[in-house]
Amino acid sequence: MTYQNILVKTEGPVGLITLNRPKSLNALNAELLGELIDQLETWDVADAIRCIVITGSDRAFAAGADIKEMQPQSYMDMYKSNFFGQVNDRISAIRKPIIAAVAGWALGGGCELAMLCDFIIAADTAKFGQPEINLGVMPGIGGTQRLTRFVGKSKAMEMCLTGRNMDAAEAERSGLVSRVVPAAELMAEAMKAAQAIAEKSLPIVMMTKETINRAYETTLSEGVRFERRVFHSMFATEDQKEGMAAFSEKRKAGFRDR
Repeated sequence: MTYQNILVKTEGPVGLITLNRPKSLNALNAELLGELIDQLETWDVADAIRCIVITGSDRAFAAGADIKEMQPQSYMDMYKSNFFGQVNDRISAIRKPIIAAVAGWALGGGCELAMLCDFIIAADTAKFGQPEINLGVMPGIGGTQRLTRFVGKSKAMEMCLTGRNMDAAEAERSGLVSRVVPAAELMAEAMKAAQAIAEKSLPIVMMTKETINRAYETTLSEGVRFERRVFHSMFATEDQKEGMAAFSEKRKAGFRDR
């Protein structure tokens, strides 16, 4: 399929989506988000794809939502169309791992899109922020919720109320990103991580993702109980037998997703 706002390619079992609205620093309009969700859902059910990477350009992962598209909307327009609702719900429902490879600006909706991914690898040029307060609104794709969970109330409150951005080093210290790499190495490192994930048992990877995400939705005791039940269920899989046998025999495991 040919898209107008994203570039799509595969490298073995890894799918790569590049946001591609360079004139607007990859501002997230309805067309781009629709294409992105369509491709994510396509790959989520494709046997050949085992991990997904989303990236932008050297200048910007995504500099925010498309303000020109939103400015004339009324309350009823936004409410009846559930504006941004499907973005959050449908990307959150993707079961395969998604890595955000972020260089340059990741602001507003761009920061929220990165946080919707399962983890973020950032270039040392990356800058994150929720500057919506400067436009007379607040974050609308989960920014007040996910940023608070990632970096804590005080820092999230400051960023959302003042519009201050954080650089890559602060983002790593605060737990927003998993690690920071030189900009020239960003894509190589992101693809290396994706390929490492793709070598694992896909059902086990998907169960692990679901279990970690459960930590944000429930209490510690219920989360641990859920983890234990999923852990027990893994002993019904062929891949558990293969993985442990390979460890004992000092060889590489040959997972078969069974």
